[in-house]
Amino acid sequence: MDWLRRLLFPEPARELRHQRACNIAFRTVHIAATGILLGGHVFDVEESRLWGSLYLSIATGLGLLVLEAYPSLRWIYQGRGVTVLSKLALLCAVPFLWDNRVPILLAVLVIASVGSHMPSQFRYYSFVHRRVLEHRSRGKAGGV
Repeated sequence: MDWLRRLLFPEPARELRHQRACNIAFRTVHIAATGILLGGHVFDVEESRLWGSLYLSIATGLGLLVLEAYPSLRWIYQGRGVTVLSKLALLCAVPFLWDNRVPILLAVLVIASVGSHMPSQFRYYSFVHRRVLEHRSRGKAGGV
């Protein structure tokens, strides 16, 4: 099973060419699509008109998830991954709590905003290791 560990948590973490540019592109489209989706629900736009924004939000969100996961899956148990999983759990609740979709979508927006701007001591905190894992973007070595 050591091969699986090396595949999922490589040391050093894999690098993806043009990752920053891809991240900016996906994030820009994602913010636009989710903004349209949230606004559509707030202003009670006909459901059929929101499907395109929903699918685009999902596709770009998955793209962002892949960009985060490619270097190493360690992000999933760090603060940054926990915020993504929290947003995903809330979004999955929407079909079952349809009448509460606007407050749920607003909660997702708050989690996204806080998660994107929280200090690295929280973003890179590992709930598995119970410490901050250093990250490459600051010239530090990663750790699983």
